[in-house]
Amino acid sequence: MALEDVNRRRDILPDHELRLIHHDSKCDPGQATKYLYELLYNDPIKIILMPGCSSVSTLVAEAARMWNLIVLSYGSSSPALSNRQRFPTFFRTHPSATLHNPTRVQLFKKWGWTKIATIQQTTEVFTSTLDDLDQRVKEAGIEITFRQSFFSDPAAPVRSLKRQDARIIVGLFYETEARKVFCEVYKEKLYGKRYVWFLIGWYADNWFRIKDPAINCTEAEMAEAVEGHVTTEIVMLNPENTRSISNMTSQEFIEKLQKRLGKNPEETGGFQEAPLAYDAIWALALALNKTSAELVKKGLRLEDFNYNNKNITDEIYRALNSSAFEGVSGHVVFDASGSRMAWTLIEQLQGGVYKKIGYYDSTKDNLSWYNNDKWIGDAPPADYTKVITTFRFLSQKLFISVSVLASLGILLAIVCLAFNIYNGHVRYIQNSQPYLNNMTAVGCTLALAAVFPLGLDGYHIGSGLFPFVCQARLWLLGLGFSLAYGSMFTKIWWVHTVFTKKEEKKERRKTLEPWKLYATVGLLVGLDVVVLAVWQIIDPLHRTIEEFTKEEPKTDIDVSILPQLEHCSSTKMNTWLGIFYGFKGLLLLLGIFLAYETKSVSTEKINDHRAVGMAIYNVAVLCLITAPVTMILNSQQDAAFAFTSLAIVFSSYITLVVLFVPKMRRLITRGEWQSEQQDTMKTGSSTNNNEEEKSRLLEKENRELEKIIAEKEERVSELRQQLQDRQQLRSRRRPSNPSSRDGCATDNHFTNAAGPVPTLYQPSLPLVRCLVSEQTDKLGRSNCDGSRVHLLYK
Repeated sequence: MALEDVNRRRDILPDHELRLIHHDSKCDPGQATKYLYELLYNDPIKIILMPGCSSVSTLVAEAARMWNLIVLSYGSSSPALSNRQRFPTFFRTHPSATLHNPTRVQLFKKWGWTKIATIQQTTEVFTSTLDDLDQRVKEAGIEITFRQSFFSDPAAPVRSLKRQDARIIVGLFYETEARKVFCEVYKEKLYGKRYVWFLIGWYADNWFRIKDPAINCTEAEMAEAVEGHVTTEIVMLNPENTRSISNMTSQEFIEKLQKRLGKNPEETGGFQEAPLAYDAIWALALALNKTSAELVKKGLRLEDFNYNNKNITDEIYRALNSSAFEGVSGHVVFDASGSRMAWTLIEQLQGGVYKKIGYYDSTKDNLSWYNNDKWIGDAPPADYTKVITTFRFLSQKLFISVSVLASLGILLAIVCLAFNIYNGHVRYIQNSQPYLNNMTAVGCTLALAAVFPLGLDGYHIGSGLFPFVCQARLWLLGLGFSLAYGSMFTKIWWVHTVFTKKEEKKERRKTLEPWKLYATVGLLVGLDVVVLAVWQIIDPLHRTIEEFTKEEPKTDIDVSILPQLEHCSSTKMNTWLGIFYGFKGLLLLLGIFLAYETKSVSTEKINDHRAVGMAIYNVAVLCLITAPVTMILNSQQDAAFAFTSLAIVFSSYITLVVLFVPKMRRLITRGEWQSEQQDTMKTGSSTNNNEEEKSRLLEKENRELEKIIAEKEERVSELRQQLQDRQQLRSRRRPSNPSSRDGCATDNHFTNAAGPVPTLYQPSLPLVRCLVSEQTDKLGRSNCDGSRVHLLYK
């Protein structure tokens, strides 16, 4: 059509006729190479080459300069062809694929998107287009967050886009690959009101309905997956009803073309690019016409052109480069790289049909908008899932409940402390080491006070105060434990040390000195102070944030909630906790052992050590269970706080009740509020009723009986030795047979002579004979007179 129209014009190349020698390379660079050499080495001489596909144009345009040939393409869109150093004689009426990118960027700005994702087929045209898009979006302050590519199977890249929560996706691939992509899109549910796809606009209008054996999706599934996507397409037909240089409007051109084809344009390959091909011939004719006029001035003609004549090639180049006319595809003009400048058509698939929603003129940065864009969700979706951070705060009901219990515990500790101080003159209180009990009450108060900072979080205080709260937790709990448990541990330690020694050491034991007890507590507290101070100086506690898995609210699909939890932590937190827990754990285990060892000991010096042992049992069990459990439940603020705080509260309550309530009950029920002498008298009068007094008296009596038995055993040994000596003396004087007298049997070592007996030996004493006859050192109660025992030893 173009050749016929040009050749009919007498004002354009009046002395020449344009003829076209054509071959179908089928977009195959190898086949194109063969045809190229046939054209070059067969007459007539060719004045210009006109390839179609980008892959063929790349080959032809790179080689054409060797023959001083101009290359003019009507269907090549590869951005790589804009490289003037590589393709110095290349022009094209088909705009570069990069011309889509300014339009895409303009649409991103219009809809307020700053994050996009891309998926491309791995070919040069799409790779270079995407590189250009990457540069343009960066200049516009837009970020390509995910970039995926594939060669033949798009399944994995599509899954990756779904996993990375891509929302605004630019797809660059050919029509056959587009069907594969959107079949996978349907399977991955990467479509709908949360997603927008940007595709190339030169696909056939029914591309997604074409049956393709390479996919296993139905036509309905494909239609559902592609609904709402946006296409950008170079305007290949002038949208305005103005006459072109051929004296036809764009609509007249289409009608003439359809009449000549005689079939459905959608079934005709290259129908959309037909206006570009038509205008390419007109651009060539106008350039040759201008070149002919310039050559005449130099005494040359177009017929003088050959493959070695660079001057005529340069004239044709200048003429093409300055071309500007109205064609059926719009205003035809080439930029510095030889690419066509054109408008971009923006379309959207609405109800399975493409609807024009706007135009964009990149040369004037003008967006013409029809305001007929439609969205599945009634509005353009968000370009990413907006993450809303929310802090998980402690349950206020739980915090208030535990705080009330802790406050009551502190009140109880104050009452117990006041009671102990007020009755410090009472002997019963004095014998319980009241200063250690006072330390226990103070320690329980500090530990209970630690419950309050344990429950403080971002709900109550700002992030700036959080480190101070962390330190308050650590110091109150550490010192409270050291004072409360340390004073009880000291009692049980000294009871075990002093009152469980061997019998021979008991005689040399000294009176229990109170200052040693206080020194022991001071040592335990001092160790804690040193460790805590070093911890705070070297690696202080600070506020850290723990993030959890994002949560999707049911009401808003474009918002996800990121739960966060505040913690008190430090760089070497595990190391410090290991030191702290290791030391405290050993103290707890040792306390349990000592409490068990001293459970049967009774002493006046520390008369409440059994109650202390019971308190140690309870505290140790609670602490040994709570410490690991809270480390496991560290990410569950309510459970961790409940375990920790209730363990503190219960252990403090148990300690205060076990240590102080029995003392209060005794003093109240017996009225032992008087002076030390009255307390002593009342204690003596009620000894038989008091278990501890009974135990003390029995122990004293037992020690006295042990001494008596030891003295008697020693006396018996002496008497036995005397009898043996006397028997030997009698045997030397007069041997005789043994006999028994006075109802007591004598052993073979002793004899009773009829003759005179020495005055020192008195066999008439039955007790002596009995003692001699019993080799097992046991008294013969049936035959011996027990009433003489005292006289004998006296």
